[in-house]
Amino acid sequence: MTFYENLVMQTQMNYSRYYGLYAEGKTPYSLSEKTALPYEEQIGRLADEIKEAECILVGGASGLSAAGGGDFYYEDNASYRKYFGKYAEKYHFKGAFDGMMRQWDSREEFWGYLATFLHTTQTAGLREPYKDLDRLLQGKDFFVITTNQDTQFVKIYPETQVAQIQGDHRFFQCAGCCTDDTWDAVKPVEEMVKAMGEGTSVPLELIPRCPHCGGEAFPWVRGYGNFLQGKKYEEQYEKVSRYVLEHKDRKILFLELGVGRLTPMFIQEPFWNLTLSFPNARYIAVNNQYNFLPKEIEDKGMVIVGDIAGVLKDAVERMGKEI
Repeated sequence: MTFYENLVMQTQMNYSRYYGLYAEGKTPYSLSEKTALPYEEQIGRLADEIKEAECILVGGASGLSAAGGGDFYYEDNASYRKYFGKYAEKYHFKGAFDGMMRQWDSREEFWGYLATFLHTTQTAGLREPYKDLDRLLQGKDFFVITTNQDTQFVKIYPETQVAQIQGDHRFFQCAGCCTDDTWDAVKPVEEMVKAMGEGTSVPLELIPRCPHCGGEAFPWVRGYGNFLQGKKYEEQYEKVSRYVLEHKDRKILFLELGVGRLTPMFIQEPFWNLTLSFPNARYIAVNNQYNFLPKEIEDKGMVIVGDIAGVLKDAVERMGKEI
């Protein structure tokens, strides 16, 4: 097991132990009681920490994509209606994930919905918060770890610089995990969406099949089914583990963006542990809801509670003025 994966496993045990607290949107850690700096000073400190860091580990979670318009996962809003309108009208789902958890009358219609879901993220343009984050990172030594499966980071950075530990909408795997293999999902999804047209079902013959056993394929993503934790999965943890261990003695900034309460064990809590453990580490989180800064690292960190898109844009403007 790699270094970072071991950290995740430890925090997952903590999550299970205190699940009730997490489910209420809380945390079992003792939090700092320090008064937050005024917003403008927080932006200034964010800009300064990025400039002064020798290296940066970015942790990008769902809140980062949601801030740029990828907010159709958990609610029936304008974004959901834009991409999933025909299913919203027919089934009244409360967001994209709701549709993934329902019983379908046929596999053809289920795959129509799934193809719509995958096509929406595969073809989405780069969202504005990612562009601003890239501006902030220009010229820096950095690496990205993300729980997002929407391919935003790999649209802008090489895969050697990104660890997608929760999977990737561009790939299929065998639903039964008969083999440690993943393959392209982009072209099959495009063909399904084209064949479906204005309908809600795909032709039976277009439902993706595993080339090894002939069973149904499935997206290589955690959360919908039997997630394949094989070679590709281990490669993601190896990349981030290598970066952390190679930079542990340098002035490293752990920059957490948009972590919610469903998955604190993958980015947030490992970042807290590493900030505490590494002598030269700093930590900054941006979150539109939660002000969670452990007391143990209150002198090494800060949380900015606000809209992530606005915070990143303000930081870009601040750094631009100081250049």
